[in-house]
Amino acid sequence: MCIRKLKESVIEFFIKISGFIIILFVFLIFLFLLKDTVLLFKDFTFKEFIFGKRWLPISEPPHFGIIPLLLGSLYVTFFATIICVPVGIASALFIAEIAPKFLRNILKSFIEILASIPSVVLGFIGIVWLGPFLKDTLKLNTGMCGLTGSFLLAFMSLPTIISISEDAIISVPKSFKEAAFGLGATRWQTLWRVVLPSASSGIIAAIMLGIDRVIGETMVVMMVTGNAPLVPKSILQPLRTLTATIAGEMGEAISGSEHYFALFAVGLILFIITFIINFLSVLLLNRSKK
Repeated sequence: MCIRKLKESVIEFFIKISGFIIILFVFLIFLFLLKDTVLLFKDFTFKEFIFGKRWLPISEPPHFGIIPLLLGSLYVTFFATIICVPVGIASALFIAEIAPKFLRNILKSFIEILASIPSVVLGFIGIVWLGPFLKDTLKLNTGMCGLTGSFLLAFMSLPTIISISEDAIISVPKSFKEAAFGLGATRWQTLWRVVLPSASSGIIAAIMLGIDRVIGETMVVMMVTGNAPLVPKSILQPLRTLTATIAGEMGEAISGSEHYFALFAVGLILFIITFIINFLSVLLLNRSKK
């Protein structure tokens, strides 16, 4: 008995240490980004960076306004979420509750295959097919715009949303559904009013992870959104995201220059946005559990 308690204490200790190490890593990443970000504001004001509408790093004088990049990221994230959330939840509901067993196994394998497709491959599909298709269909000046990026990002986040939502739906106790059927509810009423609310915490987690996947994606948005660092007035215009800016310009920025520090500041903003999304997801999960 003493040996068992000792083993449990050791395991509990290592679990706590792992948790503290993860928190420490996150804090160190924040300090790493903050260290170089602060150096930008020796010669460049914080107000110009946060509220500036021009991103011109090689002009004279250079301009590092983050508004075009921030709006570009928000545009593609918002429209990708609108597309992927209803499709993802409906697909998870179909796989978990409606599809026959043989079809369910096929669809689950297909979803796992979709999750393994490299983002650069989806970028090529956007350039070769989806972009020209949207251009011809919607009569746009160019198919390399925010809408193309939104469709591809929605497609990339679907496997995450479907898999986690399906697990949450399957975990709903059968007694809940049997009780609903016993009260005279139809199958669809049971799914809509019993199963989905009971699985809401897992579904919310799936949505938040999907949004994290969208906002952190780099290659696809760099290839298909047009990379125009201008304030977008519509999702149908070329735009540039925070991640694409870092990936596209870090290799050209001179170490120690204002441009170099500005890219670290962009990374810090992206880090803060991701942290806020995760924090909100935890609040929503706790609220749903209550």
